[in-house]
Amino acid sequence: MSQKPLPENLHIDTLAVRAAVDRSQYGENSEALYLTSGFVQPDAQTAARRFSGEEEGYTYGRVGNPTVSSFEMRLAALEGAQACIATSTGMSAILLMCLGLLKSGDHVICSHSVFGATIKLIGSEFAKFGVQTSFVSQTDVAQWQAAMQPNTRLLFAETPTNPLTQVCDIRALADVAHAGNALLVVDNCFSTPILQRPLMLGADLVVHSGTKYLDGQGRVMAGALCGSDQLINEVLAPVMRSAGMTLSPFNAWVVLKGLETLGIRMKAQSQQCLDLAQWLEAQKQVARVYYPGLSSHPQHALAMAQQSGLGGAVLSFSMKADSPEQGRERAFQFMNATRTVSLSTNLGDVKTLVAHPASTSHGRLAEEQRQLAGIEQSLIRVAVGLEHLDDLKADFVRGFDAL
Repeated sequence: MSQKPLPENLHIDTLAVRAAVDRSQYGENSEALYLTSGFVQPDAQTAARRFSGEEEGYTYGRVGNPTVSSFEMRLAALEGAQACIATSTGMSAILLMCLGLLKSGDHVICSHSVFGATIKLIGSEFAKFGVQTSFVSQTDVAQWQAAMQPNTRLLFAETPTNPLTQVCDIRALADVAHAGNALLVVDNCFSTPILQRPLMLGADLVVHSGTKYLDGQGRVMAGALCGSDQLINEVLAPVMRSAGMTLSPFNAWVVLKGLETLGIRMKAQSQQCLDLAQWLEAQKQVARVYYPGLSSHPQHALAMAQQSGLGGAVLSFSMKADSPEQGRERAFQFMNATRTVSLSTNLGDVKTLVAHPASTSHGRLAEEQRQLAGIEQSLIRVAVGLEHLDDLKADFVRGFDAL
């Protein structure tokens, strides 16, 4: 069904509701969910042209689906990207990136402080295929510069990091990458395009775990890569067609609906997180709070400039302890005493989630890797949801009282 084209220069909150593929002949207002593995072709000649790529059109679910296309179109619009390709999970998006961009003999520079599974995938799994990785400080641009080699293909960072919320200078790292003919890839999971648009700061690709804030209610898994037409459609899409880490139409539809409230949720949860972080700083059992919205955060000014003046909805704090063993014990005592929040390693939910990174998200790393990433046994990560702040504070008091 033909429909009026959207005006140019719409606000990001409007794009989060309106950007999608054309309606079907039925004129549905809410985007349709197309549950089919294949698509009927009008004739053999059209089928041949579509399968060869000469003509646009849907052929097979592993290659494309209208519901998935709607999600891709909407997320690309939010990120200010020319194109987007959706994947089954956030980690499969990083896998697709590696398969599409790297070969034996290539070199990657990656922050010490990224998600544990990312460290394992890039640093260990791709090492089997001859890809070298140098891990550097998230915040020291000089270390990134010093690690550059003639065979450096890409620089990878997430900002803020999981779980210590360290912030890298995206524009500075883009300059380092491009001076060496490399690409900068930024994981934008924590901020989402509502708070931060890395492509506008010089990044070449943006990675998303749609499982987190893009969905917003912990229902499904999804991932995506956003960037230029050349990188997405010419480099990565052919790999996707062969490898098949495809996003299911149902999951795409769920996350598509989640995007419609992304702006409201991110702003509300970020404010809740700031209020809780300020309160935690005053608690005598807390050694340190990690949150970019706090003036005490080492990269506070940079974060406020890059993240539209908001710190996001994830904080971490470390318990006061005399040893790692006592730190772990106190963290577990605190978490086990809570009643309102959920103990879960996910984030981005409207429910507040509490996790112990050293034994969960970063539990598979060697102790040396955890130390380099700053993951202490006393560290607790909090992904702040939309419960009333007074109830969250009361639950945390319950946790502190158990110590």
